Amino acid sequence: MKTFGNTDSNATTKNVSDIKFFGDGDTFKLLCKASSQIEGWMKSTKAMEIVGVGCVVQTTTQQDKNVSDALCFVPNVKIKEIKNAKGEVIERKLVSIF
Repeated sequence: MKTFGNTDSNATTKNVSDIKFFGDGDTFKLLCKASSQIEGWMKSTKAMEIVGVGCVVQTTTQQDKNVSDALCFVPNVKIKEIKNAKGEVIERKLVSIF
């Protein structure tokens, strides 16, 4: 069974007992995600920041075993993290670097 609820490498490590990483498992930061375990679908948007240049943005849609990914480069943006009072990231979004 696929685990749809993972949002970062820490959560994935807790939820997937045999996960293996090479490099930084959080190179792409999750911007938004929606999923249904019962209906077997998941949609997500992730971004990889290239400091001072922009972000590579990846969208993923999965329905059962069918997966579709799309990538694009968005110039002149960076990832902004919004944190709660405990310092935990509760939201990420793309904002202008200017």
